[in-house]
Amino acid sequence: MLGLPGLFQTMSLLDRKRKLEVYGPPGIKAFVDAIEQTVQFTLTFPIEASEIKNPGVICEGKEYEVHTTWADHVTPSLAFALVEKPRPGKFHAERAESLGVPEGPLWSRLQHGSAVKLPDGRVVRPKEVLGPPRLGRKIVYTGDTRPSKTLIKFAKNADLLVHDATFDDELRERAHEDGHSTPSEAAETAKKAKAKWLVLTHISARYKDPAPLLEQARKVFPHVDVAEDFMKIELPLSKA
Repeated sequence: MLGLPGLFQTMSLLDRKRKLEVYGPPGIKAFVDAIEQTVQFTLTFPIEASEIKNPGVICEGKEYEVHTTWADHVTPSLAFALVEKPRPGKFHAERAESLGVPEGPLWSRLQHGSAVKLPDGRVVRPKEVLGPPRLGRKIVYTGDTRPSKTLIKFAKNADLLVHDATFDDELRERAHEDGHSTPSEAAETAKKAKAKWLVLTHISARYKDPAPLLEQARKVFPHVDVAEDFMKIELPLSKA
């Protein structure tokens, strides 16, 4: 996976202009400043680094929130979760028609959660034509970490869990000493959290072929892949 220097350089090459917000544990501001001062390239965008002292919701957009919790590493390290806000429930056209709502803009307003007023003065509310709200997707990235109960709770029902798997199962003791996890431990976390998909990351460079690590994880949790730079994953929206 790309580190911050590589990430900054890649976005500069893509001629990014928008501000980049970076969130991390205390010390992240000094780290980002050091990269800007020592790495030989010029950024095309401003950076704003924020130090997280109290994990929780650290930023919020119109359709999502970003949550953090402490990982279990040898230095302060955070895990992150991108959580989409619930979407409106399924729109039932037949209900709208039976209530006399004409197809067109009024249907759209109801689908987006706004009540509408009909020509005869009646008011139709979204709950009359929509099903229950549908959960958004949840993506969890652990960063460097040992396995922990905190992360199991944090990754509860995640659609995608990206988890540290630095060393294979035979080096479990070494992994714990260095603040990392093994493939089987990552898989146990995914299983206990009832995640839908697990991606192993931070694989040690000693493993030229990650296939044995993938096999170890799949003995515990079936839906597993190994991360690659610029990997793309499609996560379908929930229909429920």
